Amino acid sequence: MFSRSFVVVCVLVTAVGLTACSRKEESAPCVATAAVSLARERAAIGSPLKATYRFEVAPNASIPQNYTVFVHVLDDEGESLWGDDHQPPEPTTTWKSGQKVEYSRTVFVPNYPYIGVAHIRVGLYQPSTGQRLPLCNTEISRREYEVAKFQLLPQSENIFLIYKEGWHPSEVAADNPTVEWQWTKSVATISFRNPKKDGAFYLEYDARIDKFSPPQQVTIRSGDQVIGTFAADAKDRKLVWFPVAASQLGAGDMSEITLAVDKTFVPGGGDTRDLGIRIFHAFIEPRSP
Repeated sequence: MFSRSFVVVCVLVTAVGLTACSRKEESAPCVATAAVSLARERAAIGSPLKATYRFEVAPNASIPQNYTVFVHVLDDEGESLWGDDHQPPEPTTTWKSGQKVEYSRTVFVPNYPYIGVAHIRVGLYQPSTGQRLPLCNTEISRREYEVAKFQLLPQSENIFLIYKEGWHPSEVAADNPTVEWQWTKSVATISFRNPKKDGAFYLEYDARIDKFSPPQQVTIRSGDQVIGTFAADAKDRKLVWFPVAASQLGAGDMSEITLAVDKTFVPGGGDTRDLGIRIFHAFIEPRSP
């Protein structure tokens, strides 16, 4: 049987060891300085938000493993709204001392019941272990660093889209009710109030690339004018956008945009629908004056 004094000594030694490990982790040198710049300071729910990420690698920094960038968007009370964890285009193992790693991502603001200031925090972590790397920014907590904030506006700020002919009913992902989509038929029409100014048309989609070789071709028109074309070659969600001139939208109070797919398919297995491509988001963004 161990003596009480021996047990106390063991506990103290263990505690000291754990403290030393914690201090060692906390005192590890920072690997990079992170920054995020947003395309605009105000964004409505449901609108596309472009963020440019920049990591300036610290002198003598070395990252022997590939880490994921975590992105947490929080409300003013620190409650989580959504995230955008992703792999940087250049794996962290290739980052060199003094290098500036910069890239952009555009995501659609999810439909959350919150209006106000939104805070963006980032960091680098290993999904398999949860380990986070220290950055050279001011730490908020647990190697999480606030790098930007913006004003979240109500969805009513956007141009309201009416999905007319050529759309199948909306569907929702079983494991995530915030993910919603609609399949097009061969031609699908969207109607909206004409902003009567230049802007852009955004489309987030995916396609059954296993069904077609070459991939489906999609033509986007407003009236008889072609706004853009693209090959539907994305098996995962992909964002495309096209500039739209005010003249292409016509002079009326309402405008229409059509999506025409050159080939469709029937899923089978009792599903007899005629499907084109799957649309997660469509958006008309007028250019600011």
